[in-house]
Amino acid sequence: MRDELKLKVSLLPECPGVYRYLNKDGAIIYVGKAKNLKRRVSSYFNRVHPVYRTNMLVRNIWDMQYTVVNTEEEALDLENSLIKEFQPHYNVLLKDDKSYPWICVTKEAYPRVFLTRDPLTKGAKYYGPYPKTEVAHALIDTLRKLYPLRTCRHNVSRETIDAHKHRLCLQYHIHNCEGCCQGLVTTDQYGEYITAVRQILNGDTKQVSDYLQQQMQQLASELKFEEAEVVKRKYLLLEKYRARSVIVNPSIHNIDVFAIVKDDDAAFVNYMHMRGGAVVQSLTLEYRLQDDSQTDAHELMSMAIQEVRRRFADTYANDRVTEVLVNMMPDVEFTGFQCITPQRGDKRKLLQISEKNAVQYREERLKRMEKLNPEQRTTRTLTTLQRDFHLPALPRHIECFDNSHISGANAVASCVVFRDTKPCKKDYRHFLIKEAPAGDDYAAMREVIGRRYRRMLDEEQQLPQLVVVDGGKGQLSAAIEALDELGLHGTIAAIGMAKQLNEVYFPGDELPFFIDKNSESLRVIQRLRDEAHRFAITFHRQQRGKSQLHSVLDEISGVGPKTKELLLKHFKSLKRIREASLDDLAAVIGPKKAQNLFNELKNK
Repeated sequence: MRDELKLKVSLLPECPGVYRYLNKDGAIIYVGKAKNLKRRVSSYFNRVHPVYRTNMLVRNIWDMQYTVVNTEEEALDLENSLIKEFQPHYNVLLKDDKSYPWICVTKEAYPRVFLTRDPLTKGAKYYGPYPKTEVAHALIDTLRKLYPLRTCRHNVSRETIDAHKHRLCLQYHIHNCEGCCQGLVTTDQYGEYITAVRQILNGDTKQVSDYLQQQMQQLASELKFEEAEVVKRKYLLLEKYRARSVIVNPSIHNIDVFAIVKDDDAAFVNYMHMRGGAVVQSLTLEYRLQDDSQTDAHELMSMAIQEVRRRFADTYANDRVTEVLVNMMPDVEFTGFQCITPQRGDKRKLLQISEKNAVQYREERLKRMEKLNPEQRTTRTLTTLQRDFHLPALPRHIECFDNSHISGANAVASCVVFRDTKPCKKDYRHFLIKEAPAGDDYAAMREVIGRRYRRMLDEEQQLPQLVVVDGGKGQLSAAIEALDELGLHGTIAAIGMAKQLNEVYFPGDELPFFIDKNSESLRVIQRLRDEAHRFAITFHRQQRGKSQLHSVLDEISGVGPKTKELLLKHFKSLKRIREASLDDLAAVIGPKKAQNLFNELKNK
């Protein structure tokens, strides 16, 4: 397995999609679908397979491509269309199109409509494939109820009709057929039925759905609930068919799809070409942007369309594309085709799939660069923090403060330190609130900030670029006052985090600044705040536990630190010491101390 291929496999997303294996010559040798792309593709390379053909496939894999989709059913449809298009050497199940059912409309004087898994009849028109046989059966059954289509396999022509070769069958007598075999219906009238059937099979199923819904309501009004339930099942199957993937939609033919996703330093444009309802070409272009680049998304879209048409000139010589789906209109008006941005329907779904592939390509690129250069992600996150919080320098050193107490008792504070967006636990600090009045959070924050940075100045330590205060405007104002007293307000930037995590207060601002919930800055600040809160709570609990023991044992005469240690080591808790008998206490600390302790605990 080549290092480049190994890296590609490690960066695969855990979502549905279709993967394509290529050999050294760049030819596609295998197409497969997966519910989880990363898990499925990795399974090819982590063991020896019991099937010799699979081992031969793995031995010939030189490169890999993939396309992400929304559901496993869409992956199945796309896999089927790609196998038909490229005929990969190692694919067996779907290469001959026998794995899934098709609906066939023959080319005869009186065409037949039937289900088949072997689309080989010359001149016939095939529709599908259908992922589930029940859907195809329900559709054919409904079509036969809508229109009197013949079901026999006779070769009906003008000669056979004139020769009276065929007799009227049962379907004629129960009014399911109008007697094609004896010419009781004209070819023009029967052709109108077939035209309507072709329209439905091409995707216009609303007429069939309306008919089924009307029939279901009529049967229910006649109290024929069992028959209505059968019709209901057909209706639901047809609705599910209508909502199936647009990857293999016969109504979408010779259409290009372009979707752009833009970052600060790069833009990614995904391109897909549809032919006969199938994705036959896919490509993602990457445009690197300069820091001072004024190129907008509209101009980039124009550049991408022009580049694709240059690369695939042979394709456009054979396929006349008149419609291009885009998520951003180009700034150039092209001749020969129209650019549109669909808002709903199958074309909108197709555009969303293209957008999803562009996003996935961007994420893969970022992960690849992070693996090759681990510091790059840190630098990008710090740059995002600097931009979001308007900092003069990269915040490589960040400190966050939080207070903790219960009604002013056992008041403590914590300071956690992040260096390059990662916790630096050796620099964490605890503070006992000594001067601030009990319950005054603002005064406590002012005291802690002052003590922290006065000591850092005295010891000539490196100061942080950003201070985060857990609280709103009040706590932030107290922190700014402490920094002003030390002459550090212009040196250290400070922000306050309100109770709602995406609300940030800047010094002097009355209203909060809201951070995007998907921002990397918010994730870093969330980790800071959670860590400071955890560290403060842990220290507060320790102090509260010590104060509870001190209030009882340390006030009893004759009980010193060593005696208290012996008691706690033996009885484990103050509650068990209270419940112990005089003899149990005497066995640990002696009769005299035990009698004194027993009497004092009883009085208290």
